[in-house]
Amino acid sequence: MKLFVGLGNPGAKYAANRHNIGFMALDRIASQHGFGAWRTKFQGELAEGRLGQENVMLLKPGTFMNLSGQSVGEVMRFYKLDLPDLVVFHDELDLAPGKLRLKQGGGHAGHNGLRSIHAHAGSEYARVRLGIGHPGHKDRVSAYVLSDFAKSDQDWLDALLAGIADGAVALAAGDNARFSNLVAQRTSPPRSGPAISPKPIAPKPAAPRNFAPKDTSASTDGRTPLQRLMDRFK
Repeated sequence: MKLFVGLGNPGAKYAANRHNIGFMALDRIASQHGFGAWRTKFQGELAEGRLGQENVMLLKPGTFMNLSGQSVGEVMRFYKLDLPDLVVFHDELDLAPGKLRLKQGGGHAGHNGLRSIHAHAGSEYARVRLGIGHPGHKDRVSAYVLSDFAKSDQDWLDALLAGIADGAVALAAGDNARFSNLVAQRTSPPRSGPAISPKPIAPKPAAPRNFAPKDTSASTDGRTPLQRLMDRFK
């Protein structure tokens, strides 16, 4: 069994925040793959279903971002899951909007949701880092992540979430390369190059034509040149 965790804050007030992109990813997976209804359990919202051959639980912690590990730890202990069974989807300031990177283990890089999971479960789990961009200065980070996505973000955001849902089966199976490729097909579709017209073949230049009238006098006059000259002075 796999546990997919999306990080965010509970409640309608935060639903469209940049910080809640992890929740959004799970909602899209649940919708596209026919998961069961969300149930309030383990201090969060839990939905169960299948991705390919894998039984998968989707968890949206209801403890607010900074205490996410409490909910995650409860689920893992109850189902006796190991860290390799855990995949966490979270917002990433250090990636450009719409970019996605997979990471196995490592530090929390100051992300409070990851910090809490480290404390309650450990650090050697897979993370799906979802780029939201950086506001430009650390003093603006809190307001930025707790504000809604802009209208101009909707196209790349929808493409990213669609790609995650497309690749969810591969991710559950541990095929990270295929997962990344399926996301890329949505977020960076191949562009058709400009049509190239065949180069016209220049016509071969026609052979030069001499339009001077042909002198036919020699062939019709039986006189010699000397006789013709003498006749001109008669």
